[in-house]
Amino acid sequence: MKTAQLVFIPFPGIGHLASTVELAKLLVARDDRLFITVLVMNLPLDSKNGPYTKSLSSSSSMSGECIKFVDLPPVNIDTEANPMTFLVSLVEDQKPHVRNVVNKLMAKSDSSPLAGLVVDMFCTTMLDVANEFGVPTYMFFTSNAGFLGLMLHLQDLHDEQNVDTTELKNDPDAELVVPCFFNPVPAKVLPSLVLDHNAATHMFNFVRQFREMKGILVNTFVELESYAIHSLYGAKSPAVYPVGPILNLDGDQSSDIVTWLDDQPATSVVFLCFGSMGHLSERQVKEIACALEHSGLRFLWSLRQPPPKDKLMGPSDYADFKEVLPQGFLDRTDRIGKVTGWAPQVRILSHPAIGGFVSHCGWNSIMESLWYGVPIATWPLYAEQQMNAFEMVRELGLAVEIKLDYRREFTSWNDLTAVSAQEIEEGLRKLMVFDSDIRKRVKKMSQKSRMASINGGSPYSSLNHMINDVMDSLP
Repeated sequence: MKTAQLVFIPFPGIGHLASTVELAKLLVARDDRLFITVLVMNLPLDSKNGPYTKSLSSSSSMSGECIKFVDLPPVNIDTEANPMTFLVSLVEDQKPHVRNVVNKLMAKSDSSPLAGLVVDMFCTTMLDVANEFGVPTYMFFTSNAGFLGLMLHLQDLHDEQNVDTTELKNDPDAELVVPCFFNPVPAKVLPSLVLDHNAATHMFNFVRQFREMKGILVNTFVELESYAIHSLYGAKSPAVYPVGPILNLDGDQSSDIVTWLDDQPATSVVFLCFGSMGHLSERQVKEIACALEHSGLRFLWSLRQPPPKDKLMGPSDYADFKEVLPQGFLDRTDRIGKVTGWAPQVRILSHPAIGGFVSHCGWNSIMESLWYGVPIATWPLYAEQQMNAFEMVRELGLAVEIKLDYRREFTSWNDLTAVSAQEIEEGLRKLMVFDSDIRKRVKKMSQKSRMASINGGSPYSSLNHMINDVMDSLP
């Protein structure tokens, strides 16, 4: 039987790495001719990264089977650098190590032939390595089809019409007609990646390399993003494979949080969580606390401490929540609320007590929330999250809005744009009390996401097409 080997190169942030591993598991489960080696970079920003990869490497279902993990040596990168400069340097400096690993894999007499590299959207420079070995490169786009189409469109505008996207931030009322969206896109929800000169330069370099891929796998499904996906077919881009929802549904089953939720009525609790890299200012934390207390709603709040100022690091847990929350808040809300540090998000969203989710709108979080039928109130922070919020609220009608254009990059301590307690409370009440239509639509999309995941669903067909393309590329 002809077999093939793929080398996966994910970006090391936990949101990228976890979904990439789930894709690898899906591929080898679908076709036993495939063997996958995942190259893991060291990233000091995300405290969950190391424990996660160690647990995978030691897993009996992985080790010695079709998926192997190789830790790449650490490289010396300035953690005080601009975030995009840091990212580009991190990946570029790993090229020699990647070449070395691929050489060793190909030198093994018993190994399957190398069929290609599967790289993250931020690791497209690894095209050079694939070309040196004469194999194709595929990209796993860990965000959605709408964002992919937007970036391809903006790069076209930049390269072919000399449009400076950074100038769009000077006109917050401007709107763009973008082929992958039915509605005009407000400039104020464009990702920061295209509004900053340094970041935009690097980002458009990535997007140019998107077009050199043999194919692009996207973590979405046709039933969710039909308009955006169809706009990509026939466009000036490689083959697009919607293979989602790609989810890591393994959660912490023994958490005291789950015990607390067990005592709450069904769909009564609003869950607030801002992602693995999300943090808020003390001023903003107090506004949230006031909104929660005044609303009287039951709540579970994952509250993280910002990293040291000017350090490119992830947030951590507070030693004592009283240092940031209003005086007496914990005592006054003890009957209806719980404040915690890091929280097992998947396990929480799956709990019947959860009735709504205040989210930063990272794409993995959106997919998890849709899977479990939990409606979202949008509060984006960084990266493409403003675009995700726009798509969920305005384009798809699957979320309510607290904010669409809030921005707080994970290296920023600016709290000039704090959302008021009144705005937050209005969003909470709309999410938990008033907007039953959103809840019904989210429940229907939950059913569609699960139907898409079974044999014969649209992602099943897309994955088969991609596997066939991989096997047909073998010499």
